[in-house]
Amino acid sequence: MQWEAGASFQGILIAKPHAAVRLVSTLEFQMPNHPDQPLVYLIDERANPSTDYFVLPVLRANGYRIVRCGFRPIPDPNQLDGAMVVFVRYVPKHWARLIERVRPRLADLIFFMDDDLFDGNAARGLPWRYRFKLARLATWRRGWLREQEARLWVSTSYLQRKYATWQPTLVSPLPLVASGINDIIRVFYHGSASHAAEIRWLYPVIEAAIGAESRLVFEIIGGNDVHRLYRRLPRTSVVHPMSWPAYQAFIAMPGRHIGLAPLLDRPFNHARSCTKFFDITRSGAVGIYAPGAVCSETVEHAVDGWVASMDQQSWIETILKLAHDESLRQTLLAGAIRKQTSVKAMGV
Repeated sequence: MQWEAGASFQGILIAKPHAAVRLVSTLEFQMPNHPDQPLVYLIDERANPSTDYFVLPVLRANGYRIVRCGFRPIPDPNQLDGAMVVFVRYVPKHWARLIERVRPRLADLIFFMDDDLFDGNAARGLPWRYRFKLARLATWRRGWLREQEARLWVSTSYLQRKYATWQPTLVSPLPLVASGINDIIRVFYHGSASHAAEIRWLYPVIEAAIGAESRLVFEIIGGNDVHRLYRRLPRTSVVHPMSWPAYQAFIAMPGRHIGLAPLLDRPFNHARSCTKFFDITRSGAVGIYAPGAVCSETVEHAVDGWVASMDQQSWIETILKLAHDESLRQTLLAGAIRKQTSVKAMGV
């Protein structure tokens, strides 16, 4: 469960059935952090666009204290006294049992959907596992929601018309707050399959760094094995391996800040060259490099890159140091660009 603190809001559109869209709030709304605010339990499977675009803006605009919950665990029944409960898309069984026990004590019960989740025929053609999930958590809950006298919120006029007998409320989406988008710091590691050991070695480094700095996002190249390893890390993207020409275009795309080039002391690594320096610099990022002969002839520590000893704590600290010091990143990048442009081909 997660309590939501005070949050700013610019305005929200809500349409009642057969009525014109009306503006609930046109002024910035500051949700007060006060115990006599109405309380809402918001239940969704995980962080998702349905909640962020539709449901959270409604609740914030109306001044609720929000307790955001996953499918498990569930709260003590007494905690729901006088509260509103909002299900986003799905009604998990443990929550359904809890609602049956406390329904008379709830202030309100709401189900929100942004797909046609009540009509099994609408899901024809979708993968069968997903269809079964929709049926189990939404379609087969339609009668139960009626019995519990739940109100219905929907995302489109199509759904509002189709389920008009329910008198649903039409909720319009709002854009996500973009105030911090330019503060995102992208860290990346683009190692090939021959760097499987480094990919595993980096996992606790990235886990700790992302946990310590909310602006960090991480990008790594790899196949299914890498995806299985990294998929549960927040703000992490696993990019499928690509051809060298495709990679050259990919690495030139803007928006990267810190490139990683770890190298474990293994026989196969002794003969490598430090071409990662050129890839990282071309991306517009500053590099963190392993010490040793491979990069020592290319990278000058604290001048055109940062050399960190190959212990994980050192790499965590270096990532956070560079994330917090934009001036240092710019200085190192400028040095790397100067070095890269000064390199000349050797005559043979």
